[in-house]
Amino acid sequence: MKLAFCTFKYFPYGGLQRDFLRIAIECRRRGHAVRVYALSWEGEIPEGFDVRFVPVKAWRNHRRVRKYADWVRADLARDPVDATIGFNKMPSLDVYYAADACFKEKALTQRGPLYRLGARYRFYVGFEEAVFGRDSRTTLLMISEPQARFFEKHYGTQRDRMIFLPPNVARDRIAPADAPERRAAFRRKNGFGADDRLVVQIGSGFIKKGVDRSIRAVASLPEPLRSRTTLWVVGKDRFARFEALAKRLGVAKRIRFVGGRDDVPEMLLGADLMLHPAYDENTGTVLLEAVAAGLPVLCTAICGYGSHVEAAGCGAVVPEPFEQSALNRELERLLCADRRSLSEKALEYARTRDLYGMHLKAVDAIDALGERRKR
Repeated sequence: MKLAFCTFKYFPYGGLQRDFLRIAIECRRRGHAVRVYALSWEGEIPEGFDVRFVPVKAWRNHRRVRKYADWVRADLARDPVDATIGFNKMPSLDVYYAADACFKEKALTQRGPLYRLGARYRFYVGFEEAVFGRDSRTTLLMISEPQARFFEKHYGTQRDRMIFLPPNVARDRIAPADAPERRAAFRRKNGFGADDRLVVQIGSGFIKKGVDRSIRAVASLPEPLRSRTTLWVVGKDRFARFEALAKRLGVAKRIRFVGGRDDVPEMLLGADLMLHPAYDENTGTVLLEAVAAGLPVLCTAICGYGSHVEAAGCGAVVPEPFEQSALNRELERLLCADRRSLSEKALEYARTRDLYGMHLKAVDAIDALGERRKR
């Protein structure tokens, strides 16, 4: 089949972007022609990909999204494909990978009534309804049961259009046989002693991921634990406001913004805790990457994959409504806990659950769509 993939931006360190790339590469491996429509692309383009850059600009994001959708629709009319797969919500998709949370639910519960009178709200609800509304024929690749219920509530989305996928942990995140040696080497290379505590927070979008909450939690630690704890914030985003917060709270030396990294597998082995107190997180694949590596996890209940952390017993999930004091207490407790015991629980869970097959099942669904159309 000829397949068109629609994703606004590709960069190597985003969870959605990595999911898109794994699905697209698997489609290519199975013999499908892969075309990608993108506003921008950072990093190497895989062999065999036809990447078409969409040359549209606008001051406001929703206007740029509309122009993107219009340009793609016109290009597809000139050069048709067999199926269009979207990783952002827009009309006329054959398949949508539902990585983003329900916009309407967030707007109704996290925003005031004036926001819902604006053009931005109307636009995004319209694009969301084009995918999830009862009149849509889009096949929905779902990764979060709670979010599925929100779409049903607001749009009456039919369950028979939904295909639920397992998580998508990359195999290079699984702890190898020589994990203890690699952990020791990483810590030695980066100057961490046996009594030091390295906490990592991984993910772009620092506001949504709750980096401010993480900094406040580190600042709350008692001495001398605080002086032995370092938080690495990993990902691509602006960090000046968070750096200022760390200075204001007197922990600037304890917080490092290390940017996007290629050594995440080594980092997961070398760290002592994954911290992810997100405000908004549909799933949180990075939580399961930590579990697969044997790294204890502390996250918020808003994270869809927080249920795996609870089931594994390898960390803690801070309940909603969120309280900073609860995060502070759990951070201190976990940094003082027996890391080896928590790590063994994580590894046992990762060995006995399917945390790795999402991209294969996603492409199975795309293949099935093609087979139905042949009949």
